[in-house]
Amino acid sequence: MEIELLSGALGAEIKGVDLKDTSSENIEKIKNLLFEHKVIFFRNQDINQKEQVNLSKCLGPLETHAYVKGLSKFPEIVRIIKDPFEQNAWGEGWHSDVSYNKEPTMFVVLKSVEIPPIGGDTMFSNMELAYETLDKKLKIKIEGKKAIHDSRGSEFFTEDYNSMKSNGNFDLYRNEHPIIRTNPDSGKKALYVNTMYTREIVGLDRKESDSILNELYKHQERLDLTCRFKWTKNAVAIWDNRSVIHYAIADFYPKRGLGHKRVMDRIAIRGEQPF
Repeated sequence: MEIELLSGALGAEIKGVDLKDTSSENIEKIKNLLFEHKVIFFRNQDINQKEQVNLSKCLGPLETHAYVKGLSKFPEIVRIIKDPFEQNAWGEGWHSDVSYNKEPTMFVVLKSVEIPPIGGDTMFSNMELAYETLDKKLKIKIEGKKAIHDSRGSEFFTEDYNSMKSNGNFDLYRNEHPIIRTNPDSGKKALYVNTMYTREIVGLDRKESDSILNELYKHQERLDLTCRFKWTKNAVAIWDNRSVIHYAIADFYPKRGLGHKRVMDRIAIRGEQPF
């Protein structure tokens, strides 16, 4: 096995591991790599949808997306499609997946199906390191505080995308989570807010809440906390959604880049209620 670090903050590309192997030994190896590097990448993994599901099940209970219709044979798989000439990209903007849920996603297993010849990279930022490097005065301000996360409604996930189909659910999800959460596997504290779903800090007036959140957003997006992955066909990324945020870079469609199609298969593993 070879490990190539993507940055000093997080991320590693792993060679010599077969994701079709779901033996307890191999799954333990993958989990240990994941907890150490926060996000891990595997290229040239010609796994089919059933094999992706089998791998994901070994990491925990699978969840279906609140709003997006999954594949007919594998409802746990959300196929993320950006058609060549549409001007929106699913997942653009820094976020932690479904942080609006009571029990947000623990891990994500994302496989590339069709990749543009240029553009469409994904960035990740280490929220454990973001907490460690946070200004002490700001740490004191947010200690013990909770923030409200909401889902922005079903239309946010489907209406502006040609090929992303609704599952018919139109409920709005809204939950409070600690701004500083603890990852039970790493034992480390992580900054748990994001620009996409976090709305306000509980118990503060809007002006103060917005001021603090904007400081946190600016900090967690610092380049020295990040890594960037360039996708190739049949690559797989697995990340700990409790300790990282990510950003799908939309630089590959008309008016902002080159018009190309991008297709990804996403499976999420259900997590615990943040504490």
